[in-house]
Amino acid sequence: MIILKIGGSILTEKDSAEPKVDYKNLNRIAEEIRQSLYAEEISNDLIDGLVIVHGAGSFGHPPAKKYKIGEPFDMKDYFSKKIGFSEVQNEVKKLNSIICEALIDYGIPAIAMPPSSFITSHNKRIYDCNLELLKTYIEEGFVPVLFGDVVIDDEVKIAVISGDQIIQYIAKFLKSDRIVLGTDVDGVYTKNPKTHDDAVHIDKVSSIEDIKFLESTTNVDVTGGMVGKVKELLDLAEYGISSEIIDANEIGAISKALQGEEVRGTKISKD
Repeated sequence: MIILKIGGSILTEKDSAEPKVDYKNLNRIAEEIRQSLYAEEISNDLIDGLVIVHGAGSFGHPPAKKYKIGEPFDMKDYFSKKIGFSEVQNEVKKLNSIICEALIDYGIPAIAMPPSSFITSHNKRIYDCNLELLKTYIEEGFVPVLFGDVVIDDEVKIAVISGDQIIQYIAKFLKSDRIVLGTDVDGVYTKNPKTHDDAVHIDKVSSIEDIKFLESTTNVDVTGGMVGKVKELLDLAEYGISSEIIDANEIGAISKALQGEEVRGTKISKD
């Protein structure tokens, strides 16, 4: 079974002030997923199913920033935070609906599963999560589609649970074969490759020591954000679940990765 994560910057215009879908990428990726699922010789890892997790992009980030969701607050501001919670959840569900509609149009039996409907957290980490329905959908041949979401937290009241954290949690429960992360860069670099010509690509990460030098970066989106992703994936590596980070903007990369073919990227594993 494979879990495919598609970054919000791939499916939306993330820096847009208004929610905006990148339909060109969305339709291309839906076609690549279709090709992989219905190939004459399907990948062994795909035989047991596929789960898709996507980012919030320009749908979830603006309202989350507006209401400072995830930041500490006084209880007198709780009502405002609840409005923000509802707005963020509503926006990410809109994106999820658009993505599922595109997948269905390409013949993929996509099922929307909003994490806020079955996940709660403790101090911003997933604490209670009933995944039996998710497992049933997979066994019946559906493709569940989850996303980074806001959830109720028993410590800080409201928390943002990233798609990366969701992947780490459900991969253990489902005993996934591997994880494919489609981002806007082809793996991990020593520096932000978009702004540094001397950035060096890292083919493989096996321990936190391999990425410690990235902690000092100020670029949250590409490298700082990448540190968080890799940390979650290194935890999975301890359970024997390997991951690869690839550039989802590259035509054919997702299709090849799902089918087990070689794609330029960074592999996270213990072996």
